[in-house]
Amino acid sequence: MIEVIEKHFPMSVGDGKAQRRKKPRILAITTDCCTGCAGSPACIEYCPIEACMFWVPDEDHPPFGRVEVDPELCIGCQKCISKGPDGAFLDGCPWDAIEMVPTDLWEAAHGITLPDAPTNR
Repeated sequence: MIEVIEKHFPMSVGDGKAQRRKKPRILAITTDCCTGCAGSPACIEYCPIEACMFWVPDEDHPPFGRVEVDPELCIGCQKCISKGPDGAFLDGCPWDAIEMVPTDLWEAAHGITLPDAPTNR
């Protein structure tokens, strides 16, 4: 079972079209380099899946926090790493804090097998 983390806003709202129908080949993960972009992360804006990317506050250092990705919802589309905010000359996360990892390696590292379709959490 995946540890349930309380999701906070900002959070991806999705585009209403994309959904997970099968387990993706790759997953987005945020690294320790994630700064949460001061509460206005661009990556969340481009995620097509509702509640897949979300804010996790740093309880020890408010108002700081970071972005997390729900591995049960991620479809591996790479939109979170392929665009910068509108009008900016960026290619994805300015801190290189999002990586795409093979799903099978993520599962092996966490001792979890992800379901094909997301569970209701």
